[in-house]
Amino acid sequence: MNKAKESSKIDGKHFLREAFEAEQKLLSVQLEMSSKSITHDGVMGEVNEQYLINVLRKYLPMRYQVAQGIVIDSNGSTSDQIDIIIFDNQYTPTLLDQHAHRFIPAEAVYCVIEAKSVLNKHNLEYAANKAHSVRVLERTSVPIPHAGGEFPAKPQFPIVAGIIATSVDWSEGLESESFTETLASLNGTRSIEFGIVLSDRAFDTFSGVLSVSAKAGSLAAFLFRLLQRLQSLGTVPAVNWNRYAAVFSGSDA
Repeated sequence: MNKAKESSKIDGKHFLREAFEAEQKLLSVQLEMSSKSITHDGVMGEVNEQYLINVLRKYLPMRYQVAQGIVIDSNGSTSDQIDIIIFDNQYTPTLLDQHAHRFIPAEAVYCVIEAKSVLNKHNLEYAANKAHSVRVLERTSVPIPHAGGEFPAKPQFPIVAGIIATSVDWSEGLESESFTETLASLNGTRSIEFGIVLSDRAFDTFSGVLSVSAKAGSLAAFLFRLLQRLQSLGTVPAVNWNRYAAVFSGSDA
């Protein structure tokens, strides 16, 4: 007898919750194993980031690419190294790829995420500074030709920023007053809109107020809320490639 099939017939919602809870437990075990068995902090960080990237790749539609990298704009300005970038690769190529290292045009970026072992005040502010380094870059947008004329240049959408952590420093978890105060203090180009603590819960401010998920099924809540937010952004703007070309020609586009 196929237990999963029988469970889905009896209570489909319960089956779905259990399946995602098992996924979350597996991810938590993988991250815990790396923290206990890898002695080099840099290597451990890269391994953990890859686990998280793999989960996002599994559940986000293929229109969204997920990778580590550095974001670059048409002026040649660059961001800090970003743990996880969700970006468009259908209309916007990455640049100067070398193995896992790549430059991602600022116009292609939907979302940036920082991966940390612990969620605390320092790491929230650290993630905010990483997000700032991406958001201050210049993004171009040009009209899009079509058979009947052209669509106007698309306005820039706000780049979403988040954090993923294995555990949380505050004893009250995401109900800590210090957490809510720190999150509220991060605004503008340093805002953090969503995140998850795998041992606790997910959170986001996508609706304008802080929303915290239940502990059970928090990974599913994190993924589906993020997916809804990404869908709301629509498609990335058309890049003004003449601006990038001008860097090499010495002319102004």
